[in-house]
Amino acid sequence: MEAQNQSEQKIAEALKVILAELGEDPKREGLLKTPERYAKALKFLTQGYQKDPKAMLSQALFSEQYDEMVIVKNIEFYSLCEHHLVPFFGKAHIGYIPNGKIVGLSKIARLVDVYARRLQVQERLTGEVAAALMETLQPLGVGVILEAAHLCMMMRGVEKENSLTMTSTMLGQFRNDEKTRAEFIKLARKN
Repeated sequence: MEAQNQSEQKIAEALKVILAELGEDPKREGLLKTPERYAKALKFLTQGYQKDPKAMLSQALFSEQYDEMVIVKNIEFYSLCEHHLVPFFGKAHIGYIPNGKIVGLSKIARLVDVYARRLQVQERLTGEVAAALMETLQPLGVGVILEAAHLCMMMRGVEKENSLTMTSTMLGQFRNDEKTRAEFIKLARKN
């Protein structure tokens, strides 16, 4: 806990310097506690670094002879773009075909959060979720689709307010079998 407090203090001190460089007065009433609040918020938004995704998944593995597709979709996620440190957010759609093991459904959503709560790019986030499921569950296949709005594209740069970015990673049967991939995509799109 003491290391956490020291880390937050260092972040808060750094933010005071940044505020001053922006032309603000870090000592004015409205900003007095902002550095500490920002440090706590940043630690929360990057808490995925403190979690082991594969260990978390392993806590809820169950033997089951189910061999059809399992899909959890519309999993909300929030992350920070590593290029600009501004948010991107959206929904994840995840499917897998069990091979003797299933995982507790909430762990799939938690897995997304573990990786999303790190400085990220959407492409890597998509691949990390898929790889962790594939390695831990050893299913016949995994499919992951992420769709997200990036504030770095919406608020700055090209300023395209309605843009969405979609990424996918398909492993095993989702990559090698066109019918499996098509079924997953169809079910992920369905309302």
